[in-house]
Amino acid sequence: MTPQTHDKLKSVTARYEELTRLVSDPAVQADSTKYRTHSKALAEIEPLVENYRQFQQLDAELTDARELLAGGDPDMKALAQEEISRLEREVGATEEAIKVLLIPKDPNDSRDVVLEIRAGTGGDEAALFAADLFRMYNRYAERRGWKVDVMSMSETGTGGIKEVVAGVEGKLVYRFLKYESGVHRVQRVPATEASGRIHTSTATVAVLPEAEEVDIQIDPKDLRIDTFCSSGPGGQSVNTTYSAVRLTHIPSGIVVSQQDEKSQVKNRAKAFKVLRSRLYDLEMKKQQEAIAKERRGQVGTGERSEKIRTYNFKENRITDHRINFTMHQLTYALDGDLDELIAQVEAHTEADKLKQATEDSGA
Repeated sequence: MTPQTHDKLKSVTARYEELTRLVSDPAVQADSTKYRTHSKALAEIEPLVENYRQFQQLDAELTDARELLAGGDPDMKALAQEEISRLEREVGATEEAIKVLLIPKDPNDSRDVVLEIRAGTGGDEAALFAADLFRMYNRYAERRGWKVDVMSMSETGTGGIKEVVAGVEGKLVYRFLKYESGVHRVQRVPATEASGRIHTSTATVAVLPEAEEVDIQIDPKDLRIDTFCSSGPGGQSVNTTYSAVRLTHIPSGIVVSQQDEKSQVKNRAKAFKVLRSRLYDLEMKKQQEAIAKERRGQVGTGERSEKIRTYNFKENRITDHRINFTMHQLTYALDGDLDELIAQVEAHTEADKLKQATEDSGA
């Protein structure tokens, strides 16, 4: 472990001791907001501090064992050598655990998301593929116990989806869905293709971490709000009252329309939810570009233009192009069994982050 890493761990330990003192302070305990903030910060760094303390203890024991070996007592040499071998393994394992814990965590992992799917190139076949993807994510959400709330949907007459926007709520939603952002490509024979020729179509997926009002402050002067009569199904009142809402954020040019609810208030709330998430995503991308820590082409950059995955029906194959991973279980994946695909991308990303963190610390 390098001196720089030791210095960083000593600083974290000092912070841990300070937070421990604060959460034990009656004045802090009386303030629920402060107590909750300090307790959360304490819990986040506790595993790192515990591992560092264990490393220090094991390292001290290893030093003692080496001194015993160098002492020259023949009766103790074999015992000391056995102890050194054991301690070296434990020191190495603890050091690896510390390296993993030092990898910067994504602060958005625990957030809910706004999921957007749009048909790309391929006409009706692209719209049918977009519908397949939405069904796939619905099934995956069911497996994880998440809740999916459709905010807006534009369907075709053939069972396809031109565009769908949905909120997904649950435990660690963004952590597991963030790698789905990008262009998804399908290769299959459409039901209407008499010659059996394989068509290639695409759909785009955007996974936006849901932003709270405290994350994104929208200046009323930057916003134009229009109301209009809804045009879709939903009963007489939907088409005769000004319940639909369109928000236009003038500085960014982002436009959000919402008309699924009969109530203008509910449509307005949903529209603001989507707008905040899109603005938050835009701000995140600006920060990532400014910091420029992650290399071009690295998994998890969130570039919407990247072709991330191909679904080949003839070969029952899914290929993730970011990590060159292929599995022949397309049917299961489309039924919501995405654990293996997402785990592979996440593992690749974490390994790359670990490598970069090690290089940055000089370890």
